[in-house]
Amino acid sequence: MTTATAQYDDQGDVPLGGYAALASVFAASVGTFAVLARRRGVRLPEDVPPWDVALLGAGTYKASRVLTRDKITSFVRAPFTRRAGEGEASEVLDEPRGSGFRRAVGDLVSCPFCTAAWAAGALVASYTASPRLTRLVCAGLGAVTVADWLQYAWTWTQQTAED
Repeated sequence: MTTATAQYDDQGDVPLGGYAALASVFAASVGTFAVLARRRGVRLPEDVPPWDVALLGAGTYKASRVLTRDKITSFVRAPFTRRAGEGEASEVLDEPRGSGFRRAVGDLVSCPFCTAAWAAGALVASYTASPRLTRLVCAGLGAVTVADWLQYAWTWTQQTAED
C-alpha cells in the first residue's frame, strides 16, 4: 500500500488520515481548554439545568446550520466544497472536494450533523468559562431557530390557503 492510498479506506473514498487529523485537532482543543481553564481557576458547573441544555442544543443546531448551509457562509466552505444544489429557503447544498485532509474538512463543513459536535464543544467550553454570555448567545441562536420555524409555518399556511 502506498502512502497516498494508506490514508483511505479499502474503497479509496474515505479520507481516514484526514479524519484522524480532525479528531486530533478536536481532542487537542478540548485538552488545551481544560488545561487553560484549570490554570485560570475556571470551575466546572455543579450542574447544568435542563433549560441550559435546551439552550445549548438550540444554539448548537443553529450554529451548525449557519456554518454548513447558509449562503452567506459559503466563503468559509469554498476552499473545501463545491456547490451541489439549492436547499430550502436560503440554504445551499455543498459537497466536499479534493482529497486527504482537504476532503475531510469538506466532509465536516458540509455536514450539519458533523459540525454540530464541534459547535457543541465550543459552546460547552464557553458555557464553562462564561455561562451568562453563552446563554445570551444561545438565546440569540435559539430565537433565529424559532423565527425560521415561523417562516416555514407562514409559507406552509400561505400555500395551504392557495390550494
